[in-house]
Amino acid sequence: MPRKAHSSSPDQTPRGHLAEPELHNILGYQLAQATVVTNHIFKRLVATPESLSKVEFSLLSLVRSNPDVSAKQLSQALAMTPPNIAMWLDKLEARGWVARTRSTQDARVQLLRLTDEGQAAVARCVAALHTAEQEAIDTLSGAERAMLIELLHKVARARKAGR
Repeated sequence: MPRKAHSSSPDQTPRGHLAEPELHNILGYQLAQATVVTNHIFKRLVATPESLSKVEFSLLSLVRSNPDVSAKQLSQALAMTPPNIAMWLDKLEARGWVARTRSTQDARVQLLRLTDEGQAAVARCVAALHTAEQEAIDTLSGAERAMLIELLHKVARARKAGR
């Protein structure tokens, strides 16, 4: 029968207190463990009350920050196929949160903007997520939080075109 670890240490899982020496310095494993925390927060504050998936929230947030963005740009940014992006945008448009207009430069291209309702939904979600995530990582100083976000952003930016 496997022996349980009795005390909590940095080289043990947060729950279950299992030794993880081979996994402790594996970025993907630590990201997955941290994602357990952020997934719970997202589900509680966004997915359930707003009926939004992570993809929908990401799309809304990107459109909010980039008015008149194209579906192709969103597809590239989120590493998703154009048909998948179109499906998600159709859902958001049906909810009245996204509006499409034709580009004046190229009639084949649709440009996206949030409606007032979409703006309000994103604002609610972002505010709730910021507060809850800050509370979840309250063991970190402000500088550590900023560094963590910056370092994760650098890891994400390592994705090259085509990968």
